[in-house]
Amino acid sequence: MKKAKTVDSYIANAPEEIRERLKDIRNAIKKAAPYALEKISYGMPYYGYKGRLAYFAYAKKHIGFYVPPPIIEDHKKELEDYKTAMATVRFPNNKKLPLSLIKKLVKARVRWNDKNSKK
Repeated sequence: MKKAKTVDSYIANAPEEIRERLKDIRNAIKKAAPYALEKISYGMPYYGYKGRLAYFAYAKKHIGFYVPPPIIEDHKKELEDYKTAMATVRFPNNKKLPLSLIKKLVKARVRWNDKNSKK
């Protein structure tokens, strides 16, 4: 895989069968955080607003969605159908993306960043 310099090129370089899923995640993040900075960081799409908001990356069997703590823990009940870790949710490629849940997680992180950037 070529190293992407933009989110557009990251998505374009992804396997064809998951490009639409990546576009859907990107659009969900942008709707939830319209003022977020979008760039490539650590080789994957990154969104920042008063600090880190979210990243995503594709893998062979899933799309990893990364939101800094404590967001995953705070939404543990809603995420029980997915494999999670402290800052990671894995959305299987063979299941529909929970776009409203992705937006909810991003909005929660926006609120967290707003609250903690004023300190």
